[in-house]
Amino acid sequence: MARLPYLEADQVAPEYRDMLKRNTNLHKLLVNSPEMARAFSGLGGYIRHRSKLDSRLRELAILQVGWLEKSEYEFTHHVKIGKEFGVTDDDISGLMAETEGKPSKLEPLAKAVLRGAREMVRELAMSDRTFDEIKQQLSDEHMVDLVLTIAFYCGVVRVLATMKMDNEPTYKEVLAQYPMAGVN
Repeated sequence: MARLPYLEADQVAPEYRDMLKRNTNLHKLLVNSPEMARAFSGLGGYIRHRSKLDSRLRELAILQVGWLEKSEYEFTHHVKIGKEFGVTDDDISGLMAETEGKPSKLEPLAKAVLRGAREMVRELAMSDRTFDEIKQQLSDEHMVDLVLTIAFYCGVVRVLATMKMDNEPTYKEVLAQYPMAGVN
């Protein structure tokens, strides 16, 4: 059960009701601090809609963070979002294999992006080797967007866990296809 209330539109000042366009528990909880919710949504919106980073690679990086951190909410939401941006079931299976150190059919750049996300979660920073490997194929702008995306979602999963965010039933369905160890 969440530690703060989920607010509905009629509980929020009119100038902040736009923050609830995405009817998710995350947005309903964050709007307890409407200006912070707006700032949070600004960066999240940039990552999703304006970043020039390949959207499939972006979503794979986000999924890697959610999977490693066992963040049911983040992982299940981004499975559905990722599929809108070209992530396939084979990609997700590849992510799971790569996480376990097993071979996958993912292309080298996707493997490197996933490794970079794992390093940032586990070791704080991406290694020189991984950064340089990715940098061979991505521009400086793409590298900044990738690193900030991974860092942002490292923060998001901590918000979700600390606030004890409840996952919506339609997203929980994702766990039937992709069960997470330790998550019911």
